[in-house]
Amino acid sequence: MKNSITLKESAKKLPFNPGVYLMKNENGEIIYIGKAKNLKNRVLSYFMSDSNHSEKVKKMVKNVHHFDYIVTDSEFEALVLECSLIKKYLPKYNILLKDDKGYSYIKITNEKWPRVSYVKQKENDGALYIGPYTNSFSVKKTVEEAIKIFKIPTCGRNFNKLSKRACLNYYIGRCSAPCIGAIDNYSYNLVINDVIKFLKKGSGEIVKYFTEKMKKASENMNFEQAAEYRDKIKAIQNVNSKQKVVSYKVEEQDVIACAGDGKHTAFEIFRFSGGDLYENQSYLVEAQDDEISTRTEFIKSYYEMKEKVPKRIVIDGGLENTELIKKYLSQKAGKSVNILIPEKGDQFQLVNMCKNNAYEYLLRSKEYKTRQEDILEDIKNILSLSVSPKYIEAYDISNLRNSNNVGAMVVFKDAKPFKKAYRKFKIKNFVTQDDYGSMKEMLERRFENYLNNEKDPAFSVLPDLILIDGGKNHTAAAKEIIQKFSLNIPVFGMVKDSKHRTRAITTEGAEIEIKNSSRVFGFITKLQDEVHRFTINYHRKLRGKSVKTSELTNIEGIGKVKANALLKSFGSIEAVKNASETELLKIKGITKKNVENIKKYYFITT
Repeated sequence: MKNSITLKESAKKLPFNPGVYLMKNENGEIIYIGKAKNLKNRVLSYFMSDSNHSEKVKKMVKNVHHFDYIVTDSEFEALVLECSLIKKYLPKYNILLKDDKGYSYIKITNEKWPRVSYVKQKENDGALYIGPYTNSFSVKKTVEEAIKIFKIPTCGRNFNKLSKRACLNYYIGRCSAPCIGAIDNYSYNLVINDVIKFLKKGSGEIVKYFTEKMKKASENMNFEQAAEYRDKIKAIQNVNSKQKVVSYKVEEQDVIACAGDGKHTAFEIFRFSGGDLYENQSYLVEAQDDEISTRTEFIKSYYEMKEKVPKRIVIDGGLENTELIKKYLSQKAGKSVNILIPEKGDQFQLVNMCKNNAYEYLLRSKEYKTRQEDILEDIKNILSLSVSPKYIEAYDISNLRNSNNVGAMVVFKDAKPFKKAYRKFKIKNFVTQDDYGSMKEMLERRFENYLNNEKDPAFSVLPDLILIDGGKNHTAAAKEIIQKFSLNIPVFGMVKDSKHRTRAITTEGAEIEIKNSSRVFGFITKLQDEVHRFTINYHRKLRGKSVKTSELTNIEGIGKVKANALLKSFGSIEAVKNASETELLKIKGITKKNVENIKKYYFITT
């Protein structure tokens, strides 16, 4: 931190205008962004007495080296700019929210007998994708409900060939059984159309649709069909009744409440639409100077990442400049947004329910955090470390018959997988199987990146502990590289028994028994399994690509570059085989002669 007197003097020179300020560390990185009605007064307050600051703000101020600012014409413009800049730069000390599981989709396959499933990624495979959604749990539940209501099969059977017997789901009324011809293809696809309506428009619209169908079927004396629609309506209503958390009508709105302990604040969000609670989310953030400022920053951050802003937001307490926040959210939503703080009635009961859930989440989070801290403290004591290893890197090597040598690094931060710091390494200097040489190369590249100040954030941090999947020789190879770079990082190996189960931790000499501590043993097992899984998956992926590429390179005129281009464009050997001449010629580098050879090769070999 630059001298506080110098920062204070700089703050005194700021204008009294509204604007945005950007706090930066000694490396010039933005660590906090804020907005102010009066820039001078707001920024100056950070460098006066810190007795009223929260721990988080005190930490931030200690790391401030200098600051920049942008003057705006109004406080509202400052708010909009602040939200935009926070989203762009993701400063360390702002409240930054994201959905844990990323985006999710509902997939309806493009085939004769379409399937319905929940997926994490949207692919270019001709399927219909509904989404994206930010709450993976809600998507899974919705897909499960749709499959149950509309009796969609979930097995892997080929419906183009009739089976002699259906599975259990058919006999308990949960599958339409196209496998035995209980439903024809035309009727099945009509059902899929109904599923799509249900998924896109929601239960209310599909109930109206089925009610009309039921009435028409009854009028036409088609009572069997009318009964089918009646049963579907009942199934949907049964699902909806399980979702109701209140007996009164709640229109489109969010309910937000918080609970704090001075250091952390837990937020609970209930999201309602059409009277149903369709999503609830929990977050734990570091507390700001007071509850009002924490709630204000949370709400700004929460709706900045959401596409949908409801017309009413019910909260459990005040905000900083409520009218300004309402104006900002209304602009984002494209409609008038009202913020309500109820004092009695149904909405007040809802807020209390939400607040109770926030308290529960705060307690669970604190208990979990305490458990994780205890595990790290146990590791520190068992391994005689100088500090609790809050940032751990683990490494593994994988190869098969001297091919596709790869390595991988996984990171556990505060005893939890920190997946955005996971990294893969394709071993360059060892074509033959040499685990020790490969381990050295991988670690050498990792720490060269650190010393060369590469921009990859995964390499910009030094770990408190390095764990190697292997015995004393692997550990010795890793230590050699650590010593080469004059780094003071403890290195240990993770040893497995003859059945590939975690057994102990090893140094270059003796083994350290960990089975006596169930917490440490469970944690090390989890970490070792994770680094092994990540490495093996990478190796399998490369090996699969290699096999496919080698088949294409058997074709005259198709080298590795063209083979990779074909696979990248078409995705599979089968797609390359079935591609037309026009489609193949669109690929960069592919000539008419290449196309002739491809067609000739597969004609001869099929």
